[in-house]
Amino acid sequence: MMAEEKPWALISEVGDEGFHEDVVDIVKQHFHVICLREFLQNPVLHGPKIQAMLMWIYSPAAEPSLLSCLPSLKVVANGGVGIDHLDVPYINSLGVKVANTPGVVSDATADMAMALLLASARTVVEGHLISVDPKTTHVPQSLMGVEVTGSTLGIIGMGHIGYKVAQRSKGFDMRILYHNRNRRSVEDEQAVGARYCEKLDDLLKESDFVVLVVNLTPDTTGLISHRELSLMKPTATLVNVSRGLVVDQDALVKALKSGTIRAAALDVTHPEPLPRDHPLLSLPNVLITPHIGTSTLATIRKMVQLMVDNALAAVKGLPLPNEVKTK
Repeated sequence: MMAEEKPWALISEVGDEGFHEDVVDIVKQHFHVICLREFLQNPVLHGPKIQAMLMWIYSPAAEPSLLSCLPSLKVVANGGVGIDHLDVPYINSLGVKVANTPGVVSDATADMAMALLLASARTVVEGHLISVDPKTTHVPQSLMGVEVTGSTLGIIGMGHIGYKVAQRSKGFDMRILYHNRNRRSVEDEQAVGARYCEKLDDLLKESDFVVLVVNLTPDTTGLISHRELSLMKPTATLVNVSRGLVVDQDALVKALKSGTIRAAALDVTHPEPLPRDHPLLSLPNVLITPHIGTSTLATIRKMVQLMVDNALAAVKGLPLPNEVKTK
């Protein structure tokens, strides 16, 4: 496709705070790409050309002030599954479609959930720090983890990713409980040996590890707070790979300090990154990673390809493979 024939797409930037340099080629094959900074230097000139906005790490933000400058916009293609940062009804009211990238993120995110669970349970980070510390002369016997094999795993949110977590945990002979808006089929349950908990409280009371894999909605905001944490075992670990706002972080700090739960392993917080003086950052029983659940080159290439597929479909007036529709 000749450069002048390509439709225009707006992205945040290329680099650490935008599209990875190894994936932007996927976009450039099909679109004339303009970065937000260049666009803002002359929005009157560039605005009417742009038919697609490709959002990565919540940027460019789909705010009215920006959308009003894009009269030809047909689609906001989001990188990732969660669309809690998008006002879909408002965007749709402008005649603009919204798409996300489900499915392709599931394996990498489930891998991350297990990585956090294992690293927290087996004190991997603490062990690494001791091993590389120049002052270390012996390995302290107090560096004791907890057993993963044969333990009870509670999965909150048994969608694509939650089910992938269950598949992985079966390999550790874990007893699997799950809580979900809708019960999975008997076949799905039997395939991984999972038991449905209609009441969240029952799952919290029984689980050694609780993994959060829900979408952020008004119903799941603050889903885990003081009451829920108090129901968990004092030996239990909370793992969050969903969204930071699903957990009441003040309540979590209190639970971790008081020994209400053993530990937390978080790939998501609110905000991201946390303020450098946030109490979660100084607790010894917290493991935090910077929202890297989908950060493998193979996965982000699949995500960007799906974003491009959705954007191209919208530009051509075809059905979007992954359109997000308001309920």
